[in-house]
Amino acid sequence: MNKEMSRETMAFERDDEGLLERFLKYVSFDTGSDESSDTFPSTVGQTVFARYLAGEMVDLGMSEVEIDVHGYVTGTIPATPGYEEYPVIGFIAHLDTSPDASGAGVRPRVIDKYDGGDIRLNEEVVTRVSVFPELSRLVGHALVVTDGTTLLGADDKAGIAEIMTAAGHLLRHPGVPHGKVRVAFTPDEEIGRGVDFFDVERFGAAFAYTVDGGEEGALEYDNFNAAGARVVISGRGVHPGSAKGKMINALQVAVELNAFLPSWQRPEYTAGHEGFYHLTRLDGTVERAVMNYIIRDHDRGLFEEKKEYLARVARMLNEKYGERVVALETSDQYYNMRASVEACPGVLDRARRAMMEAGVTPVTRPVRGGTDGARLSFMGLPCPNLFTGGINFHGRFECCSIDSMRRAARVIVNLSRA
Repeated sequence: MNKEMSRETMAFERDDEGLLERFLKYVSFDTGSDESSDTFPSTVGQTVFARYLAGEMVDLGMSEVEIDVHGYVTGTIPATPGYEEYPVIGFIAHLDTSPDASGAGVRPRVIDKYDGGDIRLNEEVVTRVSVFPELSRLVGHALVVTDGTTLLGADDKAGIAEIMTAAGHLLRHPGVPHGKVRVAFTPDEEIGRGVDFFDVERFGAAFAYTVDGGEEGALEYDNFNAAGARVVISGRGVHPGSAKGKMINALQVAVELNAFLPSWQRPEYTAGHEGFYHLTRLDGTVERAVMNYIIRDHDRGLFEEKKEYLARVARMLNEKYGERVVALETSDQYYNMRASVEACPGVLDRARRAMMEAGVTPVTRPVRGGTDGARLSFMGLPCPNLFTGGINFHGRFECCSIDSMRRAARVIVNLSRA
């Protein structure tokens, strides 16, 4: 068995040579999602990318390849003969990139062997180790970086490239025993809609893994509870020369509301299991202002308290101004998957073994974010999250380790093995 695995590992190392080329092709697609859109997917670019991937899946030899009416791309790696009754495993990644930064015209650059120093992205933009100390863990790695004007798109095109590379290996080497493997690529994960229409029963997996994490070794299943809040403030515009006792400046009310939220409960002041309020939008005029928040906490009780506190602030301001100046709408987005995943301990044990077989040390820490897997776990599909090898997501300082990407693809193969 060891000799067989050794030969198969050597074959995989030959197969993964195309991983970088595949990744660089994927990041050329502009797939930024758009929260203001009422379509699904929210942007045309995701549909274009979905069609490309479906074609590649067919070329690799996958079966049951389809794009449904909601833009989900799915396909199957059939079980090897004799392993048809094994539990079906799934791998999931998302098509879209964050709207926080442009994903159009991405011009990646490859650093063959990172020396541990600051990385100059262009004449004005430098990724400094003093700001991003995680770079020190990538000395000697081959890296892909941006040109400092866009994000890279490793979140989550690195995950897609790793899944596709592993799929190609399994399909080219039928001697690797495995049960049925299902693959899915979802739209609009970055704006919280990734599994709005995902059909868990049709997908047909007993358990799955999202490949949407960060640094090498990450095995994530303790994520935030998450909600979005929209605040609409209706002011009263009056000429400033005669405004005393009459004007209600919506922008000033917005500033007042934000000041009531604890400043130490902002993303820039929190870490680990600490939750936060994050103001993501504030614009308007004297007459009307709009604020968008995201609310996060690992602890469900504290999460509910944060939502209620924001509601109390809104009520207090309405009482102060004597009318309904502040309108608040809050909607839950996903919950902490920890309890759901820990109820299926074999899913985590299997991931840890697959990592160690690939020479990767599993690292479990709180996830300061969320994945499609969080919602899927509550929909009946246990779905922890695996690393991709990327860091500094959602902005121009994003980069990805090619070495870690190769090990991530190897982990997927190991997980698939019967």
